[in-house]
Amino acid sequence: MGMMASRSFAQITDSAKRHVVLQGAANFRDLGGYTTKDGHHVKWNEIYRSADMSKLTDADLAVLKDRKITYDVDFRGVKEAASQPDKINPGTDYTLCPAGSNSSMNDWMKSIVSAKGKAGDSLMIVYYSKIDSLPARYQPFFDKLINLPSNQALVFHCTAGKDRTGIGAALLLYTLGVPYETIMQDYLASNYYRKAENAKMVSQMVKFMHIDEQVATSMASVNKEDLDTTFNAIVKQYGSIDKFLRTKIGLDDKKIALLKSKFLE
Repeated sequence: MGMMASRSFAQITDSAKRHVVLQGAANFRDLGGYTTKDGHHVKWNEIYRSADMSKLTDADLAVLKDRKITYDVDFRGVKEAASQPDKINPGTDYTLCPAGSNSSMNDWMKSIVSAKGKAGDSLMIVYYSKIDSLPARYQPFFDKLINLPSNQALVFHCTAGKDRTGIGAALLLYTLGVPYETIMQDYLASNYYRKAENAKMVSQMVKFMHIDEQVATSMASVNKEDLDTTFNAIVKQYGSIDKFLRTKIGLDDKKIALLKSKFLE
């Protein structure tokens, strides 16, 4: 098997454990099982990441209940969340973290259409280089994880479950001590889990918005350069990822140790 073939095979075997198959949500997966630099593993069945959760069926909600997913952190903007509210079980602890997302998706799309001569990757790079809203977006997320009761699980999501959710997953895995190469694999896996959605999204953008196919493809998928851009921007502004987590997310040694003791084995 070539490099790409072996990688996609690894992804398929990995997803058999990781993927939570739901009728009403794509890209819903367990963040468990990743190995840290010092040989620990992220616990299974504790933290999940997902795309839009507004279309969950009763059967899906039963799966969430069965998995004790009683905390939901939503990274969408206020308008986004109001127009397609999450379907959640009664008693779920719901937190909206709209920082940086409040220019609704429509505004974002408009800016893309008006710039349709540009390459899509450059538009995404611009998006990923804007890190000013990261502290306000992810601080409540980390607070919820720190205070998560031991027998409960949490899901975090946005609309596509790839950009805002991808950065959240990356910062969390980094905090737990997972190497960057593994973090990148988790980030890029959105392309695998969103294959069908991406194809539909690209054809709609080409057909109805007259966006160049290559630009549309770049926007629908995730690329290594995107996450690199965010991490590089953080390092440039704060000196290191650790310093950013400490000063902007408020993760002191005690909180990091607590997160590791809760979510690693």
